[in-house]
Amino acid sequence: MQPLRISAVSYLNTFPFVFGLKESGILHNFTLELDVPSVCADKFKRGLVDIALVPVGVLPELSAFHYLSDFCIGATGEVKTVLLLSKVPLEKISRVSLDFDSRTSVQLVKVLAEKYWQIEPEWVNLEQGDFSGMQELESVVAIGDKTFGMRHKFPYVYDLAEAWIHQTGLPFVFAVWVSGEILSDDQIQQFSDSLSFGISHKSECLEYFRDRLPFGEDSLKYLEENISYHFDDDKRRGLDLFLRYIR
Repeated sequence: MQPLRISAVSYLNTFPFVFGLKESGILHNFTLELDVPSVCADKFKRGLVDIALVPVGVLPELSAFHYLSDFCIGATGEVKTVLLLSKVPLEKISRVSLDFDSRTSVQLVKVLAEKYWQIEPEWVNLEQGDFSGMQELESVVAIGDKTFGMRHKFPYVYDLAEAWIHQTGLPFVFAVWVSGEILSDDQIQQFSDSLSFGISHKSECLEYFRDRLPFGEDSLKYLEENISYHFDDDKRRGLDLFLRYIR
């Protein structure tokens, strides 16, 4: 049997998943690649991987997929790493530069702007890694570990998960595990058990990744308080609403 090809996101919030897959010893015969969210989605769409942690904004574009587990990357409050950073207050924003790394966050900020904030800024797509002139930008959507060093450089910081929850009363889901084909019951169980192991061993996970922690000693607090990993009914309702908006 060919090994399962898995693509996961390379951010701090996904470290527990990666730790579980690599160190639990539960899932056998697989390869694991770590990518930014947009690349995870691209690899899955092109059939280069069997399983991926895909940004939910790409789901309407997939011809076929299967939800693979009861785990996700979600938020029930402030998420801290998906931000709209601005030099001006929300109502005065006229131009927003958009992070290349995640289309979901780009779609989320556009939904919030149109449906709830009633603003119509110009949207400008950044190239991958193009934050060299950040200080010159009026407003920028940024995601992932790099936001830990960016949020203090702008006077106005809007947490996009928190904004969504305030407006809708529902959690937000950023990424879900999907497979292209229906896997065997044993494969699904092993995969889910590996993820569960990682979620249950966050402290050991952070020790494993101790040289890659952007938030230092507060990394555990971030994983426990800002990231919600269980793909429960409320998150499914929040995801359904978001998908209705972007479709």
